[in-house]
Amino acid sequence: MELKSSKKNQAVVIATGFFTLFSLIGIMFYGLPFFYDFWVKELGWSRAKVTSGDAVAKIVVGLFGFFAGWLMDKFGPKRLMIIGVIMCGLAFIGLGHFTSLWQFYFFYILSATSYILAGALPNQVLISRWFTSGRGKAMGIAYLGVGIGGMLVPQIARWLNAHYGWHTALTIMGILIIAISLPLVLLVKDAPPGFTENISTGKKPRIPMSQLFKSKAFILLVIGSVCSIAAVAGTIKNLKLFFSLDLKFTQEHAANILSIILFSSIIGRLLMGWLADKFSKKYVMVLIYALVAVAIPLLYFTNVPGIIYIFAFLFGIALGGDYMIIPLMAAELFGVKVLGRIMGLVLTFDGFGDALSPMLVSWIRDKSGSYTNGFAVLIVLAIIGTIAVLLIPQKKKTGDAGANG
Repeated sequence: MELKSSKKNQAVVIATGFFTLFSLIGIMFYGLPFFYDFWVKELGWSRAKVTSGDAVAKIVVGLFGFFAGWLMDKFGPKRLMIIGVIMCGLAFIGLGHFTSLWQFYFFYILSATSYILAGALPNQVLISRWFTSGRGKAMGIAYLGVGIGGMLVPQIARWLNAHYGWHTALTIMGILIIAISLPLVLLVKDAPPGFTENISTGKKPRIPMSQLFKSKAFILLVIGSVCSIAAVAGTIKNLKLFFSLDLKFTQEHAANILSIILFSSIIGRLLMGWLADKFSKKYVMVLIYALVAVAIPLLYFTNVPGIIYIFAFLFGIALGGDYMIIPLMAAELFGVKVLGRIMGLVLTFDGFGDALSPMLVSWIRDKSGSYTNGFAVLIVLAIIGTIAVLLIPQKKKTGDAGANG
């Protein structure tokens, strides 16, 4: 009976991860950039200005990441996730009706806060608590929500915009985020019973947090993840602008390419999750980061027939594994008991790369009239990230607390 209950709770954890990541990354992360070219055309804003909302928000909210991770380690992620889901829906609704720059930044800050409270971090903590064996597979299945959400949202956003305009489209998407995510968040349990007892007794973490910044593995993990996340974010958040305004793709063509990328990311998540359970997570991470570095240069050759589809496939595979592999690597290096705090710190640093990279690339495009130099910056970042991860010392395997998976 206890085993059956554990399996049921694990299924709820995966389902919660799937649908919250579907909404807070699939819809929010990949949905908002779809509207960038509309804001450029209708509001007369520059590329740098429309991408600055995400940058400002993540810089303002970024330092909250560690505190959120500490709260999740101490009290569990569920309560924070409830707040985060509601905030995300309200942020979308607000972005459909803003009339000034300060409102634009306010609702972006709301969306960035919601991501910390209910996005990748709490789901990584939940899955790492509930699964020991099969953790990579469980993470891969949950992260399918990102790929499926991201694959569908360009088509949904295009259809809603065509029928109702971008204001109403964003409002409807905000309501969908709450309706899709909140029911399962209300059902999920924070951790297996034994794990909850360990949290409440306040056992000392395996690695003192004061020693963390002296750890070579942690520093290299941060450098690698920041550089690769920056390369991915700088690419994906400029693609709609690049396709629509530079390459003169139709809205349908641009949406289709974006959907191909996110469809490929589904394959990437399953493949990299499986590889992470079978082989060294370090080398799986190196493979993912190397794919990012290989894919971006293809954007220089979009005049070659079919090359954009090769880019979409390779970049999608890398995108699928990029965000997912970080918590798996962190759990292997530092253990699950402090994963919330570790990932809170890592995601804080990653957030700065995620925030600044798209705006930097957009600024370079505004100044130079071309994405050539901006894409070069992203390629260099991807290469640095790959090398950093390659230099991470291998960790000897130890036992870990959590439910069997």
